[in-house]
Amino acid sequence: MSTVVALSQHAFGLRSHVSNNICFFDEQIIIFPSGNYCVKYNIDQKWQKFIPGSDKSQAMLALSISPNRRYLAMSEIVQEKPTITIYELSSIPCRKRKILNNFDFPVQKFTCMAFSPDSKYLLTQTSPPESNLVYWLWEKQKIMAIIRTDTQNNHVYQVSFSPHDNTQVCVTGNGMFKLLRFAEGTLKHTNFQRGEPQNYLAHAWVSDDKIIVGTDTGRLFLFESGDLRWEASIMVQESISDTKNLEVIQESESLIEFPPLSSPVPSYEQVMITASHSQLAMPQVFAIAVYSKGFACSAGLGRVLLFEKIEDKDVYHETREIRIPVDLQSNDSSQSDKQDILCLCFSPSEEMLIASTSKNQLYSITMSLMEISKGEPAHFDYLMYPLHSSSITGLATCIRKPLIATCSLDRSVRIWNYESNSLELYKEYQEEAYAISLHPSGHFIVVGFADKLCLMNLLIDDIRPFKEYSVRGCRECAFSNGGHLFAAVNGNVIHVFTTTSLENISNLKGHTGKIRSVVWNAEDSRLISCGTDGAVYEWSLSSGKRETECVLKSCSYNCVTISPDAKIIFAVGSDHTLKEIADSSILREIPAFDVIYTAIVISHSGRMLFVGTSVGTIRAMKYPLSAQKEFNDYQAHAGPVTKMSLTFDDQFLLTVSEDGCLFTWRVFDKDGRGIKREREVGFAEEVLVTKTDMEEKAQVMLELKTRVEELKMENEYQLRLKDMNYSEKIKELADKFMQEMESLKTKNQVLKTEKEKQDISHREHMDELLDKQSRELQDMECCNNQKLLLEYEKYQELQLKSQRMQEEYEKQLRDNDETKSQALEELTEFYEAKLQEKTNLLEEAQEDVRQQLREFEETKKQIEEDEDREIQDIKTKYEKKLRDEKESNLRLKGETGIMRKKFSSLQKEIEERANDIEVLKGEQVKLQGVIKSLEKDILSLKREIQERDETIQDKEKRIYDLKKKNQELEKFKFVLDYKIKELKKQIEPREKEIKVMKEQIQEFLQTFCFRIDTDVLWAQRVEIHLHNVTKKPRKVLLCRTLPQMEAELERFHKQNSQLELNITELWQKLRATDQEMRRERQKERDLEALVKRFKTDLHNCVAYIQEPRQLKEKVRGLFEKYVQRADMVEIAGLNTDLQQEYARQREHLERNLATLKKKVVKESELHRTDYVRIMQENVSLIKEINELRRELKLTRSQVYDLKAALKVMKKGQPQESSETVSTTNLLGITPTMRLNDQEETGRIIEMQRLEIQRLRDQIQEQEQVPGFHPITGIRLPSLVGSEEDFEVQIK
Repeated sequence: MSTVVALSQHAFGLRSHVSNNICFFDEQIIIFPSGNYCVKYNIDQKWQKFIPGSDKSQAMLALSISPNRRYLAMSEIVQEKPTITIYELSSIPCRKRKILNNFDFPVQKFTCMAFSPDSKYLLTQTSPPESNLVYWLWEKQKIMAIIRTDTQNNHVYQVSFSPHDNTQVCVTGNGMFKLLRFAEGTLKHTNFQRGEPQNYLAHAWVSDDKIIVGTDTGRLFLFESGDLRWEASIMVQESISDTKNLEVIQESESLIEFPPLSSPVPSYEQVMITASHSQLAMPQVFAIAVYSKGFACSAGLGRVLLFEKIEDKDVYHETREIRIPVDLQSNDSSQSDKQDILCLCFSPSEEMLIASTSKNQLYSITMSLMEISKGEPAHFDYLMYPLHSSSITGLATCIRKPLIATCSLDRSVRIWNYESNSLELYKEYQEEAYAISLHPSGHFIVVGFADKLCLMNLLIDDIRPFKEYSVRGCRECAFSNGGHLFAAVNGNVIHVFTTTSLENISNLKGHTGKIRSVVWNAEDSRLISCGTDGAVYEWSLSSGKRETECVLKSCSYNCVTISPDAKIIFAVGSDHTLKEIADSSILREIPAFDVIYTAIVISHSGRMLFVGTSVGTIRAMKYPLSAQKEFNDYQAHAGPVTKMSLTFDDQFLLTVSEDGCLFTWRVFDKDGRGIKREREVGFAEEVLVTKTDMEEKAQVMLELKTRVEELKMENEYQLRLKDMNYSEKIKELADKFMQEMESLKTKNQVLKTEKEKQDISHREHMDELLDKQSRELQDMECCNNQKLLLEYEKYQELQLKSQRMQEEYEKQLRDNDETKSQALEELTEFYEAKLQEKTNLLEEAQEDVRQQLREFEETKKQIEEDEDREIQDIKTKYEKKLRDEKESNLRLKGETGIMRKKFSSLQKEIEERANDIEVLKGEQVKLQGVIKSLEKDILSLKREIQERDETIQDKEKRIYDLKKKNQELEKFKFVLDYKIKELKKQIEPREKEIKVMKEQIQEFLQTFCFRIDTDVLWAQRVEIHLHNVTKKPRKVLLCRTLPQMEAELERFHKQNSQLELNITELWQKLRATDQEMRRERQKERDLEALVKRFKTDLHNCVAYIQEPRQLKEKVRGLFEKYVQRADMVEIAGLNTDLQQEYARQREHLERNLATLKKKVVKESELHRTDYVRIMQENVSLIKEINELRRELKLTRSQVYDLKAALKVMKKGQPQESSETVSTTNLLGITPTMRLNDQEETGRIIEMQRLEIQRLRDQIQEQEQVPGFHPITGIRLPSLVGSEEDFEVQIK
């Protein structure tokens, strides 16, 4: 696993479409779903704790909290399988108590759940088409009952238990309202639906047998034991002032008795008549919550109604209306409160009501404050802050402030504070926001909308634009690290703007597909981009051109980032890999293991790498990367991760997703590599404020000051008036209280006199009662003395009897002792002889075999007993199933009679359908022929497509080869052009000299006018020789005489011949260099081929990295194949240092291996001793269990014998006592009451038990003697009858 760790810090978001998505853990803590977590949020202290979902969870569907607030049930889909996980909320952190994922019935997902009142049972409802209601004993993962609630594929919205009865269940859904009772292992219907079926959206139990139910047409029903007792319709009426008032239109106490037309209460017919005259919209009741005074229900868009019960009647009346407030920051404030309320929840003390809406918002209201302000309209408040209601498309952070900027498809831009976990600013716009970037100073943002790009100021209380660019559909934008530039993407073009002059300084074109991600390097000199065309480009801003490029058309890239040293580019895309790119080539491809990476970010230290996946997980990796699964997976979001970012100090990771949630994570490296970057300066506290705002606020402050002074004067005057009024009232009250005190004093005196009279009468009455009691006591004493005398006589008789019986039992005990002693002597002699024989045999046998036999016998006995118990359980289980099957068989027999009637009617329909089928078969044959012809056409077209693909591939190969040749020819062309230019530069001065020489020759010919042919020929030869001069410029001086010219011509001729020789030599050198260059190129190609072959062979060797011997052989083969003997001689001298280093490393590794082996041996010895000790303890425990079982059997047989003896001896009424009790002690006991027969037998049994205990003690003492072994299975001789006969049974 990776040492990089991410701990979830805070979640900004809610998943509203999870069933029952909000519940109270206690008075201050609520639980709600966010991403793939359940969040425990403290309303007062504002902290969050997380309950993670299951690993590889695909969707969270429903929540349910137990009535005792100890357990939370979570319905999920894990790897396309439904799962119910039950968490124990009392433990810190919350741990998984049970996981229900093995089902014997078909199920796609669980849509709703509910705990029983005692939290022992769980009710779950599956989705259509199965629609099974399952009754669980969840602690044992046992299904108590299962029933199909619907057969018409209608949805079930809610299931629940009665608040005080585990067996009473309610189910509501589209067209169904069912009450079920759990009895005898099945769920049975207890109600029958009457009237038209409704779409019942929600219900709640108001008492043990009363349920309030809401529908999608705004109707409320009160059912008692399945019978309708009250109903009401909630209507929303639009008045002229465009305000909607909710009215309860219809009320009735029963289903049959409706008020007459003349009654003041409007009837249903009157409501329908008025409905035709006024436009009425029927609200949907999505949620109902019960409290002590009545219930609260959602009543359409953004409204909740409170109903209270009328005393002594089963009727409820509306008492209060609560609305969602209008959001002033919304682009359409009139529609901001139009949200469906999906869930309502009261706190345990009913002090607070919390509501969740369809736009992922949480609202709350305090009930006590609402009751105080009864005259004013009640409105909800945000529980935390406004949250995103749709997919988040942009994420950014800055350096100077702890701010996070996000934008979403809900057309809003929000600024969060990750230090205080709060919302700083937010604003909604007319268009959807696709991209956002935050300036490093934290004072500006750039936002890409559908039709423009806006640069905005972050003011103290507003987000205000100050520059707009006509960049349409900007999906990516990013400020540079220094903040002086920002880049914005428009399709496949990157526009770069400066933040100082706000001008477009560069447009980077080159991508053929849409650009998905751009990122700046640390120095802001380069920009890296990737797109759907499979290209990753690195742009230079100074030249506006691509510096490096890496194109892989098979991959559509999602995100790109760059290392802090700007050497390596990391890119992720649709091909399930993470790529490391450097110098226009892919260095490594790290597999993603069956997920698609959607976002990537690297820490500023370059040690930590984080990627987001398409399933919502976050992967934390350490750099350098490993090809193995060395990463930590965190189940974070419920949708693909869209953006990720790290704060400047590498302490917080920020992630957003399509589920509309923003998560902050605290990240660190366990190895201590990602150390916190210390901030030289703390976070800035400055904010932007416009001058007009400051002036307006100053003016408002002045007005408020004057208003305060006026109010002070008014309050002082009012206080004086109140003081005067209160002083007068105090005087009046004082007079009144004085009068009342005097009247009370007189009353007190009267009451005192009455009390004295009553005391005197009471004393007289008490004296009379005492006299009467003394007389009665004397009479009772006389009677009791007579009875005592009679009883004493009886006691003396019984005492004589007991003495006789005691003497008889003493005789019997002496006889028994003698017989037992004789039997013991005989047994000891007999078994001592046997023991000697057995000891000789046992010494020869091995101790290991004996121990194994004992263990085998003991395990065998245990297995037999366990199997007997299991057989008994299975027997009872299948007997129960037999009874159920018999009952179902009887029910099915009744149904078969009905089905026979249906069968006859269906038989006729079948005959009609058979005729239709024959007609359809004929049409089917025709259509099959058409299908076959179309399939042939498809095959032929596929062949053509394949052939064209092949031709396209061939042409692409030819184009690629031609491009290569073209590049080489261009290189040659460049070299030849350069040589031609050089030669032209050398030829130009020579041509000038030749012109000068020609002019001199012309002048010479004109002056001397040679007519001789020989002279003409000489002149021609001079011209030819002058044209051939190409190497060194020489100035020719023509003499006026012919001999001098002839000498000059001879000299030129020699020079020309020398130059020709030089040219030939140069041409030979050029050919030699060309041949050498061709040889070098051939060597280079051969070396490249050799390197490729070596790489492939080395890659094959890597496959044996886990098998050292084979790896050694393969490396030796590589060495013999690629290393020549001559090279070895040269390498031998170079490798001495390498061999020394290798030997040092090897010694170090061998020492480590030796220490590890010693540790392993020590640990194995420790564990082995532990295992041996545990085995010995188990064996000793099994022995003790078996001995106790044998003793139990012996005691049972002895008790049985004693009972039989007592039955025989009952006629003679013998009495037996223990040896320890003396007769003198018995005589000293004062008799209190007579003993009956049962008590006497009980005393006898007790004495026998004491005797048995004494004998056992003696046996144990004999067992402790060395060489003596106990004899199991001895049946002692009976106390009555033939005492001399006994049997010895040895198992």
